[in-house]
Amino acid sequence: MKGPLLGTMFSRHVKRHPGLIPLIGFISVGLGSAVLYLLRLALYSPDVSWDRKNNPEPWNKLSPTDQYKFLAVSTDYKSLKKERPSF
Repeated sequence: MKGPLLGTMFSRHVKRHPGLIPLIGFISVGLGSAVLYLLRLALYSPDVSWDRKNNPEPWNKLSPTDQYKFLAVSTDYKSLKKERPSF
């Protein structure tokens, strides 16, 4: 294998151009938060059904007091009443 490894090339380039350090940091934070948000959507969203055999319709088991939105600005989920039929 000829030439330097990718990590050493990257570190040399960053040492030559220190202005790239904040850019790399912000991109890393943005990518990390996007990955965490996608994991949250995949694991806790009622729209996603990973186990179709035991729980084919997970959205029917939500009570009106369950908060499934990421941020609820003006809705108090604890005071909501059930206005839908039970299946």
